[in-house]
Amino acid sequence: MQTIKLNNGIEMPQMGYGVFQITPEECERCVSDALSVGYRMIDTAQAYWNEEGVGRAWKKSGIQREDIFLVTKVWISNYGEGQTLKSIEESLRKLQTDYIDLMLLHQPFCDRYGAYRDLEKAYKSGKLRAIGVSNFYPDHLVDLAANMEIAPMVNQVETHVFNQQVEARKYMDEIGTHIMSWGPLVEGKNNFFHNPTLARIGEKYNKSVAQVALRWLIQSGVIIIPKSTRKERMAENLNIFDFVLDADDMSAIALLDEKHSFFIDHHDGQMTKQFMDWRSLVKPAE
Repeated sequence: MQTIKLNNGIEMPQMGYGVFQITPEECERCVSDALSVGYRMIDTAQAYWNEEGVGRAWKKSGIQREDIFLVTKVWISNYGEGQTLKSIEESLRKLQTDYIDLMLLHQPFCDRYGAYRDLEKAYKSGKLRAIGVSNFYPDHLVDLAANMEIAPMVNQVETHVFNQQVEARKYMDEIGTHIMSWGPLVEGKNNFFHNPTLARIGEKYNKSVAQVALRWLIQSGVIIIPKSTRKERMAENLNIFDFVLDADDMSAIALLDEKHSFFIDHHDGQMTKQFMDWRSLVKPAE
């Protein structure tokens, strides 16, 4: 497995397994399957309601804790100095670990400044090995980094062949923040699985459209966390390290960039109002 070195020297796997929209009941089985086929990074969140399943799965796997990279995210109901620290303790309990490898702020809303200061405190105390953010656009990221002691080490944002985040990455690079993709397969939107460019390149290497798209992200330096509930598909997604896209392939895929979200606009006022309604998705940590 290839790794990415974060700005504090920590090495994290460049590819992991995401558990977004996997039910709490099914999560343990899915994570166990993912670990069995070779994944060593698991990405979850307080708002996914399945941290406990991740914790049970890695505990039962027999894999040493230091060989698994656990990522989770603080939900906006737990933002604010003191409150975020409480939620970190709750995530530690649910994940059955005394440290989390990477903790992110899940959304750029509510008291993200107070919440990030708590991430810094937990990082300094050793409870978090790395800290960062998720869904932060360049203005959110630049402002936060300028007002905090520790720059975010990772920014997890929607990134795939149709939304390549070229401009946003310029700001991340300036700050020293690594890009991490959610939705690397676009959840099949935009006729993804039948895209002629990806299909043509896939025939060249005897690889699927999904494998070509994931390989493009890997070669572009993006951290990825594709999700599937099927063990054979988990293995297929992981099987992208035995071929290399050439310069022409990379350029052809770069032309697929439509430069917009296929899911959500974090600058839209109506969407922001919805997030205010969604604060109660996670009960604040006690």
